[in-house]
Amino acid sequence: MSAGEKAKAKTEQAKGKAQEALGRAAEDERMESEGQATKSKGDAREAKEKTKDAFKH
Repeated sequence: MSAGEKAKAKTEQAKGKAQEALGRAAEDERMESEGQATKSKGDAREAKEKTKDAFKH
C-alpha cells in the first residue's frame, strides 16, 4: 500500500469516526450519517490498497 493512500485512508477513517461521534453527541442524525459515510469511504480505500498489495506479491 502506498504511503500516501494509506495516510488518506486512515485520515478519512479518523475524520469519519470523530464526525460520527460528534453527531451522536449533538443528536444530529445528518452529521452522524455523514461521519459514517466518510469512515466507510476510508475503509473502502484501505481495502482497495490491501487488495492491490496482495496481487503485487
